[in-house]
Amino acid sequence: MEQAGTHLADSREISAESTGAAVILRVLRVSLHVGFAVLLLVAVIRLLAGGVAGTGWITLLLALLLATVYLAGTVLEKRHAAHHARFDPRPYSGWWLAGVSVLWLLLVLASADFVWLAFPLFFLQLHVLRRRLALPAIALSTLVVIAALWFHNGGAGPPVPGGAALQLPMVLGPLFGAAFAVVTGLAYRALFLEAENQRLAAQELRRTRAELARTQHNAGTLAERTRLAREIHDTLAQGLSSIVLMGRAAEKALDDGDTAVARDRLRIVRDTAAANLAEARNFVRALQSPDLEGGSLVAGLQRLCAQTEAQSAAHGAGLHCRLDVEGVPVPLPGTHQTALLRAAQSSLANVRAHAQASTAVVTLSFLGPDVAMDIYDDGTGFDPAALPAPAARPDGSGYGLTSLRDRVAALHGRLDIESAPGEGTVVAIRLPLGEAAGSAPAPATGDRT
Repeated sequence: MEQAGTHLADSREISAESTGAAVILRVLRVSLHVGFAVLLLVAVIRLLAGGVAGTGWITLLLALLLATVYLAGTVLEKRHAAHHARFDPRPYSGWWLAGVSVLWLLLVLASADFVWLAFPLFFLQLHVLRRRLALPAIALSTLVVIAALWFHNGGAGPPVPGGAALQLPMVLGPLFGAAFAVVTGLAYRALFLEAENQRLAAQELRRTRAELARTQHNAGTLAERTRLAREIHDTLAQGLSSIVLMGRAAEKALDDGDTAVARDRLRIVRDTAAANLAEARNFVRALQSPDLEGGSLVAGLQRLCAQTEAQSAAHGAGLHCRLDVEGVPVPLPGTHQTALLRAAQSSLANVRAHAQASTAVVTLSFLGPDVAMDIYDDGTGFDPAALPAPAARPDGSGYGLTSLRDRVAALHGRLDIESAPGEGTVVAIRLPLGEAAGSAPAPATGDRT
């Protein structure tokens, strides 16, 4: 949350800076366009006031054409700035500027009133052209203005007294105007580039945040799938496996004519199916084992030991299972209770399926800041070092130990397996409680059974 808040604050800061720069750029751009329109309108009005005759009509048409070309370029640029999916006129901006400049030169040749359009033209040259091309273009435009003023004010005729004094403003005015335009234009360009960089930074930040959110969503989805896989393996899959085995045993008993045994096997099938149905319904609710609803972990483990004995007896194995509770029971959080119960279910299922044991003991120990559980059996045992890498078997099994390790690791606990061929097996689990136990519901005490 802190990182997300930092990203959001950075995004807002960049957005605010970009908005401020965008406002300044918009004001400058509007001022440029308004200035160009006003200067062109004043020149046209003076042309009309002097009377339109002969070549005057051509000059008026050129002025209208210049206004049309200029307006088309600005409108296309604004439309693309508002919606980048629209036509992008930037690749053609050089040709547009060339057309505006040619029309301006023709108008300057016809009337001196159009020379003042050079000042907004200076800004266009700085904005559209590269700096190494813009500065020479401005210098050339300044010379055109000076030459046009000199030409239209009778500079081609014989010199008159005081002519040099009259020509000095024609030179200094365009020079100062060009210098001011260059300084202002460079400042505008620097501000434009800064705003563009901020816009790109904000866009990259938004893209990064979207990618981070997508990654977190995918990670959460994967974690949820893993959690559901553990729950299904430790509950429904084991229950359905027991149902299949009990069904086969009942079928064999019916074939042998032993209806009492068949009825006992079918009762186990019914009870197991009912328990699995309760587990499935709890998936829709809180994914909490029904063995923990309305009771304690100790009571749930006691029922599990009784079910293990009944299922083993149904298979003719004669496995005796008991629960021992050591220490003073303390309230356990729901996550710890569920993890320990699932661990006992998975371990006892392995004992029934593989250990060929006669005794299984589940020891639940309350050790102050920790809670521990040991599942011992006196079966055939195995070599823990020879266990294969965690992987699913082709039939979909093989998740038990991996699921158990994941459950314990999620609670920052420790899992140890002690076994040797012919010496039984001990699965030892230790979970830290910290402050979690203090907020759990009141404990239900359990004695050694």
